Amino acid sequence: MTAHTSPDTAARRGRRPGTNTTRQAILTAARARFAADGFTGTTIRRVAADAGVDASLVMQFFRSKNELFAAVMSVPADALTRFSAAFEGVDDGLGERVVRAFLDVWEGDARTSEPLMAMLRGAIVNDQANEQLRDFLQERLLVAAVPSRAAADGDAMLRAGIVSSMLVGLVVGRGVVGVPTLTGAERGKLIMLVGPAVQTVLVPAPPATDDEGTGP
Repeated sequence: MTAHTSPDTAARRGRRPGTNTTRQAILTAARARFAADGFTGTTIRRVAADAGVDASLVMQFFRSKNELFAAVMSVPADALTRFSAAFEGVDDGLGERVVRAFLDVWEGDARTSEPLMAMLRGAIVNDQANEQLRDFLQERLLVAAVPSRAAADGDAMLRAGIVSSMLVGLVVGRGVVGVPTLTGAERGKLIMLVGPAVQTVLVPAPPATDDEGTGP
């Protein structure tokens, strides 16, 4: 007796028409899974189930979890453009602009936020993610953001680095650790509270003159 494969059986096996469509479905599922569960908690089988394909098919496109993770961590270039734009313009309100842009990049649309969260969660246990996160913060984020200020302030890169560490800590508290007071806070409230602190670091007060504060 000859066995017949029904369309339903083929669908359960997860075969999707079109190489590009299948690969994109796997990447989309993996991006969300790595962002939610981190590198260690994500498995090829779970990604395959999320994408509706066989685990063996995932391995055909990506030979290992490391290779899949590397493909997922591609951050769209427009994320850098949006963050860099926050540094443009006058100093007034710079702190709030930077905080707003940072949260938009890290907590905005999934296309941008999920690769970043995957990096952040994976950096603790995965050397590749750690290196990628360092590169993103130092070279692709900071260098892209502060060149217009570097000429006037020799500490511009250091100031931006301190601010990025502050804001990454905020994202960790909200998106990784899940501190209730942070997860429950509205983004506008966070911008209002954190913005002045960022402003103080990025735009330090001018040094006091010798006669400042003295009487007549």
